[in-house]
Amino acid sequence: MIIDLRSDTVTKPSPAMKEAMLNAPLGDDVFAEDPTTNELEQRMADMFQKEAAIYCPSGTMTNQIAIKVHTKPLDEVITDKLAHIYNYEVGGYAYHSGVSIKLLDGDRGRITPQQVVDSIKPNHDWLPNSQLVVVENTCNKGGGSYYQLEEIAALSQACRENNLKFHLDGARLFNALLAIDKKAADIGPLFDSISICISKGLGAPVGSVLVGDKESIGFARKVRKVMGGGMRQCGMIAAACLYAIDNNIERLAEDHRRAKKLEEVLAKQDYVSDILPVDTNILIFEIKDELPGPDFIQQLADQDIKAIEFSKQQIRFVTHLDFTEEMLEKTIQVLENIKY
Repeated sequence: MIIDLRSDTVTKPSPAMKEAMLNAPLGDDVFAEDPTTNELEQRMADMFQKEAAIYCPSGTMTNQIAIKVHTKPLDEVITDKLAHIYNYEVGGYAYHSGVSIKLLDGDRGRITPQQVVDSIKPNHDWLPNSQLVVVENTCNKGGGSYYQLEEIAALSQACRENNLKFHLDGARLFNALLAIDKKAADIGPLFDSISICISKGLGAPVGSVLVGDKESIGFARKVRKVMGGGMRQCGMIAAACLYAIDNNIERLAEDHRRAKKLEEVLAKQDYVSDILPVDTNILIFEIKDELPGPDFIQQLADQDIKAIEFSKQQIRFVTHLDFTEEMLEKTIQVLENIKY
């Protein structure tokens, strides 16, 4: 039994999901003729109360398309220093869109309206134009931290009052919505665009969806094409996303519960020096220098548990739908017997 805690992207399609994929009606999506992809896009747009949506291979692509749609060269994006668009998208904001980035020092990835307002640049020739605010919910490097609805609403108001576009990197958005007991329709109108990843906690093999107004998504289709993102008969993977949306949202509570249980166990171990609060399905903890990170990872690997060293002496676990109760019990046993 291999236990993989490296990410929630490692999940495999279930037999029922595979059956949905095999039976999906297909067409050419570049001609907007794939009925399953069209259904997915319409469903997601309706769910978030947006006019339109576009299906893409990855969350990085949907984020980068959104930045391109909302900005022009010499503009600036405002975001937290832990943001995925800054740390893990290869500097795409500069490469694709010719924009700079203003990093804020938030609370585990969460920024405030006042921070946004204070970072807006005056209109001088030698400064970029403050144009777009991006938040990540949940925040990966923040240990799965999330925003309350009223916090998002306040940020949205600050953006509108200052003529800033507002984009949500919703890589694990349904984890956040479950944690605050809200629906997609509660937050959709607060953003100009939202990227929703379906290949993480929801367990689809491929894909993210970008939602927004018709004009923005129309331009997004051109940007997707120039990035090489036209996928032709992609209904087979879109069908997996539809299945995931219909069947795998509520069960995210199990991932949260298991991550919390791992936190409780790790808090009792002498080799652990710090743990970020566990809010959803991501667990980030630091181990003492006397136990080198690679040695800890190897001890886990020797027991068929996969994990990653997130940074020096910092480990990340991510629970997901393929991490079962049996796997949880074995992981606890291994963690309680680490050689230190």
